[in-house]
Amino acid sequence: MKKKHEKDEELDVELPEENKETEEQESSDEDVLEFPEDEGSEGSEETSEEDSKDAELAEMKDRYMRLLAEYDNFRRRTQKEKEAIYADAVAEVVKEWLPLVDDIERAVASSENMDESSVEKVAEGIKLIGKQAGSVLGKLGVEEIEGKEGTSFDPNLHEAVMHVEDDSLGEQEIAQVFQKGYTCKGKVIRHTVVKVAN
Repeated sequence: MKKKHEKDEELDVELPEENKETEEQESSDEDVLEFPEDEGSEGSEETSEEDSKDAELAEMKDRYMRLLAEYDNFRRRTQKEKEAIYADAVAEVVKEWLPLVDDIERAVASSENMDESSVEKVAEGIKLIGKQAGSVLGKLGVEEIEGKEGTSFDPNLHEAVMHVEDDSLGEQEIAQVFQKGYTCKGKVIRHTVVKVAN
């Protein structure tokens, strides 16, 4: 009987150790189970941040595409407006010149039946056409550049094609005008072609 007791005692002694090991394994299993839960929560936070960034990127792309479309529409509209303004400006200029063209056509038609006595009338008609042309230029804002003989040479307004030595004229004075120059609202359309003294 004693032997049985000794065995029982030995068994009793061993049993608590096995229980301890199982308890440690259970506690270690619980610890292992806790880590995946923590990682899962961090992963969900990262996923939500990525989703918000993707949404923000999509919104920025949408804004960019809308802005690009608006700019393209603005560019096309501006181009059409420029073309329309140019066409209107040309039409206004032509409208002002048409009466002068009509007078020139009448002068050419009357010159076909011209005799010696009508030469003076034709010359007067040409003078009237010249005055009418000056009037049309004035309406369009075109002015003649002053460049008479004896006035000082201005490279911004005049173009010198010849130089001449002339004691009667001062240095850099206009000796002769070959072609009149014109400005339109302060902008030079054509420089006056002149001969400069000294």
